Amino acid sequence: MPSQPSRWQELSFWFDSLPEPVVPRPPLSGDLDVDIAIVGAGFTGLWAALTLAGRDPSARVAVLEAEVAGFGASGRNGGWCSALFAASPGRLARLHGPGEMHRLRRAMQDTVDEVGRQAGHLGIDCHFRKGGTLDVARSPAQEARLLSNLGEARSLGIGEDDLTWLDASAAAALLPASGVRGGLFSPHCAAIHPARLARGLAAAAEQRGVQLFEQTPVATIHPGETAAGRRPSLRSPYGAVRADTVVLATEGYTARLPGRERDLVPLYSLMVATEPLGDDMAAQVGARDGLTFTDGRHLLVYGQVTADGRLAFGGRGAPYHFASQIRPGYDRVPRVHAALGAALAELFPALGEVAVTHRWGGPLGVHRDWYPSVRFDRSSGIAFAGGYVGDGVATTNLAGRTLADLVLGEESDITSLCWVGHRSPRWEPEPLRYAGINAGLLAMSAADRAEARTGRPSRLAGRLERITGG
Repeated sequence: MPSQPSRWQELSFWFDSLPEPVVPRPPLSGDLDVDIAIVGAGFTGLWAALTLAGRDPSARVAVLEAEVAGFGASGRNGGWCSALFAASPGRLARLHGPGEMHRLRRAMQDTVDEVGRQAGHLGIDCHFRKGGTLDVARSPAQEARLLSNLGEARSLGIGEDDLTWLDASAAAALLPASGVRGGLFSPHCAAIHPARLARGLAAAAEQRGVQLFEQTPVATIHPGETAAGRRPSLRSPYGAVRADTVVLATEGYTARLPGRERDLVPLYSLMVATEPLGDDMAAQVGARDGLTFTDGRHLLVYGQVTADGRLAFGGRGAPYHFASQIRPGYDRVPRVHAALGAALAELFPALGEVAVTHRWGGPLGVHRDWYPSVRFDRSSGIAFAGGYVGDGVATTNLAGRTLADLVLGEESDITSLCWVGHRSPRWEPEPLRYAGINAGLLAMSAADRAEARTGRPSRLAGRLERITGG
């Protein structure tokens, strides 16, 4: 008789396909005194812990995780290790100048390769395959928008090596989806198995001497006051932790911390995975060798063909929940999962009735200005990184290395990047943010329907994109 899947296997296809069962590490068992305490064992916290322990082997580093390492977005995302940054190049250039925009872009591109190098060095088989990403146009409106994006990129000095327009035949040769009119290709993306990476990073951190306490939720965080000699501290149900530095790596779960309810909102992204396609069906999809793909619609979809030949496909569209609530029941929304299945069938009608074997989702973190940040307030001893808006698989590695430099007081090329020290405005109180966010999601969905019907770009969607980081 087959055994029942564990609650960890049910988190996502990625957790279900781990080579070993997830066995939670013991929780904290009493008060603790360390040099650096990290809250959250997702990619940000684990990269920071690994880097800190590697730079200073004598440092006492502890990571506290409410569930298990990789439980949040790190173990549930689309598996895109991408150079995409949530704020667009045009916006970065307007805010910081073209030079600083290009510095951050180059750092993100280097980070994609750094993740692959580090995974290899640490012996983590996370199925890293750098095949680039293709954004296809499947309607006149999408084609016009992608060509406009290309024109802006060229005006900012982004060349053919970083972003290339493929005509209909070249784009369809990479991704034989229905109605392809052309597409934008970037080489700066790798497909990965994110849960393998997260669990591997956790094991590697322990091997470097990091203490990792799972099933240890943090209830409160108290900033320190360096001038008065008071260190920051945090409290869990199992004990208090005092440290010289506390790193918040809580991303979409930040709103659960007292006093931080309006710092980031948790927006849900949902995914499906199909049965293994087999060689004949896989040929109808293309997208092998690590190619990731999306199309030019407003309500984002994203996909890859996994190392074992499945289609892993996700998208936005799940509602924001009042007062930034996060519950297991929100991970599966039948309406949205059905829409994802329908979108797959529309993209690849040659697949026929391919079976969907996994349905899941989870929250990601979004700042009010849709701009990620990493920072360290030495006077309080509190460091933070997050707000990746779903583009965090690579960005977390850059964040972890930057946090290590900031905490250790080391100036470097990455500590002067334009996202370091950025502070976003707080979200509006309820019910304003509930109404505003869900109205925006509905407007994007309506814009996609209108464009499919008329073939013309939506003006409303254009205005919303300028608000959300365009």
